[in-house]
Amino acid sequence: MLTALIWISMMGLAICRPSVNHLENESAEVRSEAIKRLLEVFGMEDPPAALVRGHKQPPQYMLDLYNTIADVDGVTKDPTLLEGNTVRSFFDKLHSDQIEFLFNMSTVAKSEKILTAELHLFKLRPQASLTFNRHHFCQVSVYQVLDSSKKNVSQGKKLLSSRLVPIHSSGWEVFTITQASLPNFRLYLSFRTDPKTGLQMDLKTVLFASGRNHHHSKQPMLVLFTDDGRRAASLKITHKGSDDSRARPRLPFPSLPLSAAARRSARSIDYDESGEKMPCQRLPLYVDFEEIGWSGWIVSPRGYNAYHCKGSCPFPLGQNMRPTNHATVQSIINALKLTKGIETPCCVPDKLFSINLLYFDDDENVVLKQYDDMVAGSCGCH
Repeated sequence: MLTALIWISMMGLAICRPSVNHLENESAEVRSEAIKRLLEVFGMEDPPAALVRGHKQPPQYMLDLYNTIADVDGVTKDPTLLEGNTVRSFFDKLHSDQIEFLFNMSTVAKSEKILTAELHLFKLRPQASLTFNRHHFCQVSVYQVLDSSKKNVSQGKKLLSSRLVPIHSSGWEVFTITQASLPNFRLYLSFRTDPKTGLQMDLKTVLFASGRNHHHSKQPMLVLFTDDGRRAASLKITHKGSDDSRARPRLPFPSLPLSAAARRSARSIDYDESGEKMPCQRLPLYVDFEEIGWSGWIVSPRGYNAYHCKGSCPFPLGQNMRPTNHATVQSIINALKLTKGIETPCCVPDKLFSINLLYFDDDENVVLKQYDDMVAGSCGCH
């Protein structure tokens, strides 16, 4: 009889206790959902194809641009430095020895607004047998090929940019071609002698590096400065006069049941390890892209400190807690116990900074993107 009772009791425990496989599956589902939501924060449905960093280097221009606008942690130095919030770079797909270029623009979303388009070409030094001085120039014109079916690319073309280039120089030349029409980005160059010099020249006089015979660091490159509209949408949601009763969080996380330990932790968030009440303050919260599994496609940063706010907002609120007038009134009403159910103000971020991400997309193009409200700059009682 006793054995039977023990057996029944053990069966009951086995039924009530969740299996290891069940807990592992639940943990995997939560992780999958969390990664999916994090991708949404970065404006993506799926992560780009990984493991491209090992065999391809980002353009030096994109690295320099990133270092200009972001610090070592990716935090924006000055929000006014970048036009729009996205910069995309594309390498020439033709790799032709001629003066034609083709750029695949399929990764540019229809919702993105192109603010500026630039053609970056590396000009080579003239052949040693040719002698020029600093007063010798040629006019370089960039055309978009509108009808690729024509045998002569000089027909059916649209002038995008034209300017004088010193013949004796070498280095990067940038042509603004914003008026080019999408999605066709087949470009054609033409050269004309500066009438003032009376210099005769042919195609060998002015040479630009091509992707076939020159180092990848000198490949022709198209750079687009765009805006994906996310910043405007965010401002619209929080605009004064909007109906907050109907507004929903942009990225609602699924409601997950809290364990008893989690509930106890939630009740004790205002206390430090010694049991002392902790005032509202900013604490570290490092987001490691390698641990998340994104190091294969993110060039920089390797991670960033988002920070988080933690602590209590006790009465009376001092100016060091950066309280709003509303929080001050709420704190007073709570202290006087004039109305039931009024809690103390919450410790939350009161200043947010943007971060910048430099990464490879699905076509192995390098993209620089700026994301608003990603770092808690300071905390206050609100």
